[in-house]
Amino acid sequence: MASPAAGDVVPTEACPLPQSKAPADDLELQRRRSRRRCRCICLLVTLGVLLLLGVTLLALFLTVLRVRDPSTHLLSSRIVGVAPSLTQPNFTLLITASVHNPNAASFSFAAGTTALWYRGTHVGDAQIDPASIPSKGDTILNLEMTVFTAGFTANLTQLFEDIEAGSLPLDASARIPGRVAVFGVFKINVVAYSDCHVVVGFPDMAIRGQDCRDHAKL
Repeated sequence: MASPAAGDVVPTEACPLPQSKAPADDLELQRRRSRRRCRCICLLVTLGVLLLLGVTLLALFLTVLRVRDPSTHLLSSRIVGVAPSLTQPNFTLLITASVHNPNAASFSFAAGTTALWYRGTHVGDAQIDPASIPSKGDTILNLEMTVFTAGFTANLTQLFEDIEAGSLPLDASARIPGRVAVFGVFKINVVAYSDCHVVVGFPDMAIRGQDCRDHAKL
């Protein structure tokens, strides 16, 4: 094969041009970026909603759902009858008390119990009938308590001294299981306790002094 003569132009092979990406590849890349952006936005919105819900529930618990202690006030007491007994005659004492519910929810309770003590000796029992106390409201309870005469006569010397002084120191304790309903949705089981030291006049049975300590437990 003959060599090209001097001065002749030698033809060269054309260099391949870079190929541009197909339009379909660009569209798929944009779709992937858009889906990733949507997932990130949805995740941030979900986290924000959960955080807001947690803050709301915490605020409700610290304000509305927090159970506050009730308050009890004894209004009157009087003997209404004699209860039959095989040993010594017992008598029935009618006690009227007012109970205040400070919670922003109604309080419904089942049957409760009350015990009466005279200088450390158990001298009486009563049943508390089921009832309901409205939110931030009051209710009146009438308790028919059976008082055991034998409990008072266990220490006759001290009893005569109290009768001569015209007053009887008594202690009453009550336990009332119930349920607090908030907005008709949240229902919390609660047990209300009340411990009262009462000075009752004799023989008029008037309430001359009282100191009640009330508390509630979940």
